[in-house]
Amino acid sequence: MRRRGEAREDSDTLIAMETEAEKNYGSVATNAPVQPPDRNVFSDGSTRVDFVLVWEEPLSLQVEEGSSPAHREWRQVFLQKLRNSGLLQEQRDVLQQKTKTCFVLLNAPWSVLCFYAEDISLRVPLQVVPSPFTNWSAQVLSRLSVPNPFLQDVPNAPPGLLHLSVQKQQAAELYEILARTPYGSMKRGEVGIDRLLSEGVFTAAYPLHEGGFQLPSPPVPPQSLALRQILYSHWATWSSWRSYQPLDHIREYFGEKIALYFAWLGFYTGWLLPASLVGTVVFLFGFWLMATDVPAQELCNSRDSFTMCPLCNICSTWNYSDICSTFKVGLLFDNGGTVFFSAFMSLWAVTFLEFWKRTCSSLSHRWDCSEFQDIEERPRPEFTAMAPMTIRNPVTGAEEPYFPENKRINRTLTGFMAIIIMVAVVLMFLMAIILYRTILTIVIDKSDTALTGFASRIASITGSVLNLLVILMLSKVYTSLAHILTRWEMHRTQSKYEDMFILKVFIFQFINFYSSPVYIAFFKGRFVGYPGKYNTLLGIRNEDCGAGGCLVELAQELLIIMVGKQLINNIQEFLLPKLKSWWQKRNRSPRLKGEKGEKDEEEKGEKEEKGKGDEEEEGKGDEEEEGKGDEEEVCPWEADYQLLVCEGLFSEYLEMVIQFGFITIFVAAFPLAPFFALINNWVEIRLDAQKFVTEYRRPVVERVQDLGIWLPILQLITHVAVFSNAFLIAFTSSFLPRLYYRHTRDSNLNGFINFTLATSPSNNSQQHTRCRYLDLRDEEGHYLPEYYHLLAIRLAFVIVFEHVVFFIGRMIDLMVPDVPEDVEMKIKREHYLAKEALAENQVQKTCSSPAAATGGSTPA
Repeated sequence: MRRRGEAREDSDTLIAMETEAEKNYGSVATNAPVQPPDRNVFSDGSTRVDFVLVWEEPLSLQVEEGSSPAHREWRQVFLQKLRNSGLLQEQRDVLQQKTKTCFVLLNAPWSVLCFYAEDISLRVPLQVVPSPFTNWSAQVLSRLSVPNPFLQDVPNAPPGLLHLSVQKQQAAELYEILARTPYGSMKRGEVGIDRLLSEGVFTAAYPLHEGGFQLPSPPVPPQSLALRQILYSHWATWSSWRSYQPLDHIREYFGEKIALYFAWLGFYTGWLLPASLVGTVVFLFGFWLMATDVPAQELCNSRDSFTMCPLCNICSTWNYSDICSTFKVGLLFDNGGTVFFSAFMSLWAVTFLEFWKRTCSSLSHRWDCSEFQDIEERPRPEFTAMAPMTIRNPVTGAEEPYFPENKRINRTLTGFMAIIIMVAVVLMFLMAIILYRTILTIVIDKSDTALTGFASRIASITGSVLNLLVILMLSKVYTSLAHILTRWEMHRTQSKYEDMFILKVFIFQFINFYSSPVYIAFFKGRFVGYPGKYNTLLGIRNEDCGAGGCLVELAQELLIIMVGKQLINNIQEFLLPKLKSWWQKRNRSPRLKGEKGEKDEEEKGEKEEKGKGDEEEEGKGDEEEEGKGDEEEVCPWEADYQLLVCEGLFSEYLEMVIQFGFITIFVAAFPLAPFFALINNWVEIRLDAQKFVTEYRRPVVERVQDLGIWLPILQLITHVAVFSNAFLIAFTSSFLPRLYYRHTRDSNLNGFINFTLATSPSNNSQQHTRCRYLDLRDEEGHYLPEYYHLLAIRLAFVIVFEHVVFFIGRMIDLMVPDVPEDVEMKIKREHYLAKEALAENQVQKTCSSPAAATGGSTPA
């Protein structure tokens, strides 16, 4: 340490080493009958644009941030060092009325690519697999000889194990150069394009889209479409809602990280289909119970037989029959089917994750990124610049930046202290909402209006809406704080940085989203007391469950938070990009008229160099241009600059993981949760696809081998869901009390309503009138023996439920290997082919050496 200064057995195709770039850049088929013109080139018409840097300068004499002397100096130094590293540059300026937008077009020559490919240990592809990828539903339908309605014929399928197309390789390696190039003092961390973007030296840095996404107006053969057009027509349109996603095409255009997200989202959505069907059947089963349930009929026919105690200190008594409709609605969520559905969803979650591991291993092998994080991932550029010392990498032997582990641990612990503080803030808001519901109920009861009878329901609904708003507000605040803390902790690789950031945000969001449902499910109404001895909080009587019970309130809370959040997110994802794009175009000043004339002269000169061409076509083109008026086609780099910045996949993953928690942790109280999730995800896939294809700038390619820390989080949620559903059924649902009464008193549940009601003590009842309340107590307020019998049954049910589910889940884990057998065979086959290729290459070198030709020995 020192301080710093799928191939078959007989059809394997080996790829020969090449010294020139490919002519197929993964976006245009070279064998297509019609080739669209390539506009992503320098002014010479042949040098391709791999990356674009942008900054804006005011035309007025007033100095602004974009034209400050320090920024100009940093920009000049940075661009000069890029030229020194071998990158080709060309600057294009766009003049507007108030500003000048400067575009620097970058190209990495093949020799530079080869040098940096060796430096970042980019592996050479070994094998191409032309066979298409098939998923589990296609295999099941094929075995059943059932036509597959989800298939679609997507043209120009990319090969399977090809490592990187040249255009993606150029963008990825060029971004590595941009991220490592310093522009000032290394000690102050003045290095890399990310820091320059945050400082405002550059306003944007992005690779170009491969042409437009609109389909050509005269129809052309599908094989002639560019890859972006294929993705738009076969993926991003609403007409493709029932078709499989073209994952290989997504990976070819956007890279493995984005393709793996859409693969997981599609896999998850497909698995929601059986869960939603079973949940809907269980929910409909509740309608049959509404008409046939004996306790419901007993309650509705009781009239004034059961006079209930007041729900607050100033409230009056009421008749139990008043909640007839509410009690029947509760049967939709609280019936014997929920027990089966809870066990089903617990096993569903375990099986889903096991089969996803198989699918992920197949995809990572197919896309040649199985060992990416273990071998290839390099230190983050910001870490490289800020690390105080270096250490030798035990794997590669290279000297790498190093940050002391003890200091990182101290910083990590400090970060988690901030999490604890924010969790305390969430619990404070939860207490405030509880007090709000209690106070609002009292205020409405005192008002003597038509709303008096609905005081509890109004307070519950408005409290849920208020809780949703608080959740969304706190999420924004804490996400910004988590970014700052994770950056301060100095994690070596981008994967580790993202994992720690995700972990921080998830811990907070878990408490943020689930604290209110957990309170309603397990704590609300548990510590109320009984008439004459009610428990209080800050002088106010503890909140009790509504007249219909806590399970109905929990279902209402889940409906508002889960479905409300999904609606808000979908509206945001649909409207916000369009509003942002409109606002960006509105704020951009129109071009100066003189610039259009200069561009026309330049294009005219290029036409003269290429030849006059067909006069009729030129005349036709002139007529079309006159028809357009002053409308002018902008350059690709300018058109992409008007698009929105891709903000990554963190928010998309977080939304789906929170949803996964809702449909598993609280599914016993809301059987329709998988159905709402299925509808949302069908919409989510198309909205996300449209954003990436039409509204976002093209993101830089990133390679990953799996979901990272998201998979352990999903596994944690699955385990929490088992315990949560067990306690929901045991302590919140009426399933076990009904079962106990059926076996000890009456098999038809006659008299069950009276069994669940206790009588208030005579000396503590209001107006000297006895009233009833929900509990198993005698007239002195002591628990009955039945209470303790039920408590033992409930605890036994929790233990049996979780043991059975975990045992079956463990058996599923053992029976379903994480890596499919055919993938294991392919991996072994590739290792064998790699050894053969290396041995053959060594023999050829030995035979071609001068010493071997003369029979002499080669000097050491």
